[in-house]
Amino acid sequence: MPGLHFTRAPESNEPFGVGDRIEVYCDHDLGGERVRDWLEGTVVQVDPKMLAIQFQESVYLTDGWMVPDHVLWCPKDSQNIRRVARRRKRTRIRPTRIDLGG
Repeated sequence: MPGLHFTRAPESNEPFGVGDRIEVYCDHDLGGERVRDWLEGTVVQVDPKMLAIQFQESVYLTDGWMVPDHVLWCPKDSQNIRRVARRRKRTRIRPTRIDLGG
């Protein structure tokens, strides 16, 4: 049987991949309160129809139960997921030296 040799990974039409930062509109903790808002997480698994997104904060299912491992599963075509908007890098302001002439 001949061996298969790949020079690069097969093309994929997946909208998200493992390691992508995305935002999910979900119930989560914010400053000690439970809110429903956009929360940034990381894609940790991609299945044919679902994405597993892991968060640093506690997240909750729609019926109110907290997700113990901070991993929420969402359909790939959900209206409640989006890519994280790129943020501009802040330029670091360096302090200026003041010559007191001494």
